[in-house]
Amino acid sequence: MPSLYEHAGGEEALHRLEDAFYSSVLADPLLQPLFGAGQPQHVDHLTAFTAESFGGPDRFTRELGGFAHLIAVHRHLNITEEQRQRFVELYMIALDSVGLPGDLAFREAVRSHVEFGSAVAMQNSHAGTDDELHPLREVPRWRWPGDD
Repeated sequence: MPSLYEHAGGEEALHRLEDAFYSSVLADPLLQPLFGAGQPQHVDHLTAFTAESFGGPDRFTRELGGFAHLIAVHRHLNITEEQRQRFVELYMIALDSVGLPGDLAFREAVRSHVEFGSAVAMQNSHAGTDDELHPLREVPRWRWPGDD
């Protein structure tokens, strides 16, 4: 069975996904305050993170600061549960909008990845000290049935 990265369609497909998703959060009144006016490199960074998480190239870790960068950008954002849920909702909508695979196994794997990642981001966004951060310190390799 292919990795999530391969099944999604590789770098190009994930870039389309992250571009559509990022546009949606910048237009969303609940999430836009977390993202500000946006940053031109954000879609590239999101793509690199998702690609690495889904079993693709490890460029996010090698070139973009890895998980320490994610911790730093989420610190003190004070993400609410409502914002976290909206983030997941918009991500799943973006999958459809760019035509990524619709099979149930893929969608469940992506949803579990986004649910987990958004929960980690929310926890880190409220951490007052390093001891309150989520213990995850590297980009997770997300797997799905048959992907060993």
